[in-house]
Amino acid sequence: MDGSGRTTVVETSTGSRKIVIDPVTRVEGHGKVTIQLNEAGEVEDARFHIVEFRGFERFIQGRMSWEVPVIVQRLCGICPVSHHLCAGKAMDVVAGVDRLTPTAEKMRRLMHYGQVLQSNAVNFFHLASPDLLLGFEAPVAKRNIIGVIEAFPEVGKWAIFIRKFGQKVIAATGGRRIHPRLCVPGGVNQNLTVEHRDDLRGDIDQILQWCQDALSLHKSFIGDNQALYETFASFPSSYMSLVGPDGRMDLYDGTLRAIDADGAVIFEGVNPAEYRDHIIEEVRAWSYMKFPHIRALGRDSGWYRVGPLAQLNVCAFIDTPIAEAARKDFKALGHGGLVHSTLSYHWARLISMIHCAETIRNLLFDDELQGTDLVVAGERRGEGVAIIEAPRGTLIHHYTVDANDEVTGANLIVSTTHNNEAMNRSVRKVAVDYLTGREITEGLLNHIEVAIRAYDPCLSCATHALGDMPLIVTLEDADGAVVATRVKE
Repeated sequence: MDGSGRTTVVETSTGSRKIVIDPVTRVEGHGKVTIQLNEAGEVEDARFHIVEFRGFERFIQGRMSWEVPVIVQRLCGICPVSHHLCAGKAMDVVAGVDRLTPTAEKMRRLMHYGQVLQSNAVNFFHLASPDLLLGFEAPVAKRNIIGVIEAFPEVGKWAIFIRKFGQKVIAATGGRRIHPRLCVPGGVNQNLTVEHRDDLRGDIDQILQWCQDALSLHKSFIGDNQALYETFASFPSSYMSLVGPDGRMDLYDGTLRAIDADGAVIFEGVNPAEYRDHIIEEVRAWSYMKFPHIRALGRDSGWYRVGPLAQLNVCAFIDTPIAEAARKDFKALGHGGLVHSTLSYHWARLISMIHCAETIRNLLFDDELQGTDLVVAGERRGEGVAIIEAPRGTLIHHYTVDANDEVTGANLIVSTTHNNEAMNRSVRKVAVDYLTGREITEGLLNHIEVAIRAYDPCLSCATHALGDMPLIVTLEDADGAVVATRVKE
């Protein structure tokens, strides 16, 4: 239907239709959407399927514990730093280390905020801005980053250089821009050289200004599309994020806090080791991605959202002044309550970028980054759990290790997995709102993908399964009736 061969429509003899979008574009990883329409053209169901499987939770078993921070980041080339740091924090626990040296913690924070900055820039500029700036139904040939650069040259400059700066931060702290090497159990393997510090200092003010300029441009889009912005793919939900001890937004460390759709606290002050007391995971047959929910609320009402929107809804304040002023402006959209608009993920993402730039600037003028006390030791433990706020939201790493330092178990709950139910609900809502009773066009189908892109899913990171995942092949006839099913365990 879109001329690219990625959308198919199957019609039955009764007049019902199944639309398949495969693959979903401008996201990291591989997924597809199926939409079922009845004879009247009404949407009966819509699902977001994750159809690739990575299996890191299995093949990390048997590896040495100190190898894990380097290995698990191979899950993804977009957000390797988040896995590197979260695994590093978990292995600190295994090494019996509860507190790093100031230099080690600040080096990790600097790397992390560089990662969040560059990854959020990728989503906003490269993946989402073609829809926001050119239109959801703009021609496919134009609706991409090249089209954005042609129409908005300044945005193209921001897209390139903000991301480049974030990658420079990663390289300066971890030796290379992709799959860095910084974390060792109990600390880090290097400090920040004066040469790298001075190079980054020379760029940071311009980067911060460009992040603010991008936010101003985005707010002009909101002003021109207020009704769409507040209602598209949107619904009330619960939210979860890390916060610091005083409720501030903290992307590197803290305790878990969850709130319901009215802002009431569901739980707070939850340490990483306690996550299973509050979060339970479910596997469903039609997706390789798990469906977590809050244990106390149950499967039907316990789902929640994470990521930049959750971070701003959950935190009490941001401890950098420009981002805090932007947060207060953002909260006005909620009219005194929470902001539930799904497209507001982009607004929140830009505020996160401003916060990251401010934090990086503060760290670059902290002399402790040139310290030489890099590693501490403790009494070894057999289990380690860590949580970090990755660019897409809350990331949990949980490992068990035997007496020989070999990994015996691993469980990863990544940000995209937390958002799985919410993404499916957004897909269904957009399908019902925009496809029911209409002639299906490529532009209308792109609305479905716009909803998915708001969450910035990283499907490679999220494709895991608990227990055994059988291979199931189902053969259907032209009317959709199942002819045969084969299962390979």
